[in-house]
Amino acid sequence: MKPKQLANVLIKILGLSLCAHGITPAIVSVVSLWQMSGAGYALGKNILPTLLMGLIPIGIGIYLILQGRPLAEKLFKEEEE
Repeated sequence: MKPKQLANVLIKILGLSLCAHGITPAIVSVVSLWQMSGAGYALGKNILPTLLMGLIPIGIGIYLILQGRPLAEKLFKEEEE
């Protein structure tokens, strides 16, 4: 396997890992919002940061998955010259 291909695979695995790590906080915050809205409570102060802690890694992970090949090409562009 060429280094550029290996880098592409590793970048995509990193993206999948970030998505997996962001799922739990996102689910917890959505469930908390659902429970609070059902009980008639005001929006808690700790739910928004928890939601962001889940959504930000998921967004970065999706970006890495979709842009794995261009990022690998940028990393190994200097070696080709």
